[in-house]
Amino acid sequence: MLRSLGIIGGMPIQHLPSHLVNQIAAGEVVERPASVIKELIENSLDAGAQAVQVDVAAGGQKLMRVRDDGRGIDKAELEIALSRHATSKISSLDDLEAVASLGFRGEALPSIASVARLTLSSRAVGAAAAWQVEADGGRISSPSPAAHPQGTTVEVHDLFYNTPARRRFLRTERTEFTHIEKWLRRLALSRPGIAFTLTHNGRTVLSLPAAKDREAQRSRVAKICGEAFASQCVHVEREVDGIALSGWIGLPTFNRSQPDLQYWFVNGRSVTDKTLAHAVRHAYRDVLFHGRYPAYVLNLTMDPKGVDANAHPAKHEVRFRDGRRVHGVVSQTVEVALGETRPGGHDVTPIPMTRERVFDQGAMPLSHSPPPSAVRETLATYRAMATAPSLADVPDQAREVPPLGFAIAQLAGVYILAENRDGLVIVDMHAAHERITYEKLKSSYDDRDLVRQPLLVPETLSVAESEANLVEESGDSLRALGLVVDRSGPTTLTVREVPAILRNADVASLLRDVLADLSESGRSHRVADASDELLATMACHHSVRANRLLSVDEMNALLREMETTERADQCNHGRPTWTTITMDELDRLFLRGR
Repeated sequence: MLRSLGIIGGMPIQHLPSHLVNQIAAGEVVERPASVIKELIENSLDAGAQAVQVDVAAGGQKLMRVRDDGRGIDKAELEIALSRHATSKISSLDDLEAVASLGFRGEALPSIASVARLTLSSRAVGAAAAWQVEADGGRISSPSPAAHPQGTTVEVHDLFYNTPARRRFLRTERTEFTHIEKWLRRLALSRPGIAFTLTHNGRTVLSLPAAKDREAQRSRVAKICGEAFASQCVHVEREVDGIALSGWIGLPTFNRSQPDLQYWFVNGRSVTDKTLAHAVRHAYRDVLFHGRYPAYVLNLTMDPKGVDANAHPAKHEVRFRDGRRVHGVVSQTVEVALGETRPGGHDVTPIPMTRERVFDQGAMPLSHSPPPSAVRETLATYRAMATAPSLADVPDQAREVPPLGFAIAQLAGVYILAENRDGLVIVDMHAAHERITYEKLKSSYDDRDLVRQPLLVPETLSVAESEANLVEESGDSLRALGLVVDRSGPTTLTVREVPAILRNADVASLLRDVLADLSESGRSHRVADASDELLATMACHHSVRANRLLSVDEMNALLREMETTERADQCNHGRPTWTTITMDELDRLFLRGR
């Protein structure tokens, strides 16, 4: 039946025509107009361009033009540049294993030329004139003189004109241009020192000047990722054992419902990688609500020999030769940066109280229906406040005001009101105390040796044979996690000991999750995450509750502990613990100065 249909043995084995080979290859490299823009810009970046101009018409279906001021291409190399597997970036297997350029396969230009009408114009450094070649469906012309400054311009017309099936899969003009814009924004984040311009149908959509310093880089991040992210992010920069991590991470209070604001670059290459994504997610594990995602723009720089960029035809994925070490550097760097998110940052040192007498008027409980005693206390408070000196009355030599200032009142049994140099500080006392308690519990737990608890009745569970084999291979790793597991049959495991803190946990589910992690990545944080979750619950139950009246001393003590506690800017679930209303904002509320 198959033979009669021509599926098997329909024609003799033969070499495919070169133009058909290029068209097949184009299916992997050129998915849509955005793929073309990506490949062409990456060639510009490899050529050392300092400015890249991108012009698009009809969502890229009619015209895509990428112009740069890079090194250019010699006349003798123009035709070769459009032939398959021709590249200037590698010449041996050793080069491939240590590739540092964005492109290296020599597939992009010939693939594009096989499914579009392409014009390549270039003037090399030091050349007296520019030259251009044209390609139409894979047919390449001889070089001819052209008017062009130093650099290269590639024009692509009528994408997929000779492959109508591919053309029918393209979306609307708006959709295709959106994909182009997303890719250009991503590439612009990877190379802040390079200027980018994007136009669509003659209208300038994006103009990004070169960002040479930290502030200019932050401005570019704001323009691409939004001002909200730029105003709520922390810059990270750290190098450990030849692995450098730099970029911007959003504060836990700036989180997303989807992982749509996460940018990873490895040696300047935009990638998606499970190891890197998991490392960041692990660093945010106890500062975000479940189901929420962090936002970040991060660039990992390392020896090219330690990363394989040849894992995917579109070069979106990479493989690390030592993924465990990379994971550790990334996770620790981000975790340390998040640990500094406390009032005043990591430079904060405990400041002695110098102004007790200024705010020694007692807590000011406020409620909608206060009892008579509370009213009398409030009136007394007002009288004390009337005679107490203000912040402005304190001599300059005594004006050492902590970041969160000094407590002045308690609102509705929920919020602490304090005054600092900027204005009014409002603190969610339960959320703040929960973070303080949680960090203390974690520190106490981490400082002790891991204690294992023998199960009174060992737990038996049935698993796949591959999982049982994994237990035998990973016995030491499991013991390090506090799990003592024996293989009691071909597909049967017996759990005999667990971490003492998790003695009441669902042991079977925990072990299955650990084995899934070990199988996928060779490591697991399930035990640590489960322990942290339990400690977080304990912290919540042991923290000061709402409607509890605190004295001024108690409120000030809480403020001082917040200033020295890691991640104190947010609670264990990612909610902010404090905010400030500046004097300018208060003046605007009451129309002062008008």
